Amino acid sequence: MYSRTQNDNGTFNTRCLFCFMTIASCVELPEELDRLEKRHICPERALAELQEQAKAKAQPGRPSAGAAG
Repeated sequence: MYSRTQNDNGTFNTRCLFCFMTIASCVELPEELDRLEKRHICPERALAELQEQAKAKAQPGRPSAGAAG
């Protein structure tokens, strides 16, 4: 998830809503923002996903996401 804002000069900024890091600023094309956002590796999001996986495995009676059935 990203927050995009447009500057007075028409360029764009984008910020990650998980780690609040500015991914790009003064970008002229929205397509360029898409490319830059896809390259962002967010440590906060990765940590949140790992914690959710661990929580799901720890709950008794609940099948894990990787279990075949």
